[in-house]
Amino acid sequence: MSECTHNCSTCSESCAERQAPQSLLKEHHPQAHVGKVYGVVSGKGGVGKSMVTSQLAVTMRRRGHRVGILDADITGPSNPKAFGVHGRAAGRGDALVPMESATGIEIMSTNLLLEDETDPVIWRGPMIAGVVQQFWTDVLWNCDYLFVDMPPGTGDVSLSVFQSIPLDGILIVASPQELVSMVVEKAVKMAEMMEVPIVGLIENMSYVACPDCGKKIYLFGEGKTAQAAQRHNLPLLAEMPIDPALASLVDSGDIETFQGAWLDGAADRLEGKHA
Repeated sequence: MSECTHNCSTCSESCAERQAPQSLLKEHHPQAHVGKVYGVVSGKGGVGKSMVTSQLAVTMRRRGHRVGILDADITGPSNPKAFGVHGRAAGRGDALVPMESATGIEIMSTNLLLEDETDPVIWRGPMIAGVVQQFWTDVLWNCDYLFVDMPPGTGDVSLSVFQSIPLDGILIVASPQELVSMVVEKAVKMAEMMEVPIVGLIENMSYVACPDCGKKIYLFGEGKTAQAAQRHNLPLLAEMPIDPALASLVDSGDIETFQGAWLDGAADRLEGKHA
């Protein structure tokens, strides 16, 4: 064996240095500023990850933080609509400039790159994963907290996010139906395999509040997500209700005026205020 030059590109030897696992993490744009990065994930679709992402961003912005949303749900983006952000993102040199909401929340999404925001994104997995990476490496983020709104499941795009973006942690979103245990289990196991910390669980669609008396009506039963959180020794950060008024705000692009404080516990934990 010849003396090692530490240049693997010119060497055919199968040495320990070559066999060591290589990090796939990417650096953000050199002119960007990003503080903490958190993924909002679930083991299945339809549980309200985008709703949680948007409300969490609004909550943190109200606390005085600079906030960004990286919409990694490439084929089903919804964050721009929730914030009433339309049009096309602009470029600046070798970078993309995120668009801003009314209160200054930065957003990057495929909907902001299309000719028409109703055009479908019919791309194969590798191309979608590449776009997600570009949203991290090519965008001029300037935020203290960046929330990555993940696609459902544990497929190509989720894997790409876990491998290429240096996440400080994830928040797992679940709904209280019977499948909650399996859904949480999948998300927890993926996070453990990728060695990403889990901040906690958020249950969406937990209950409906009676408009007359305020009594909580648990349409899908009570306590299922709390039980799943206990089994995995994770905190249950929030139980969010089904709120028709909130749905109306999303439809009108006015999510920043919502008044709920359901995610205060999650925000406290992100700020390091938990016990």
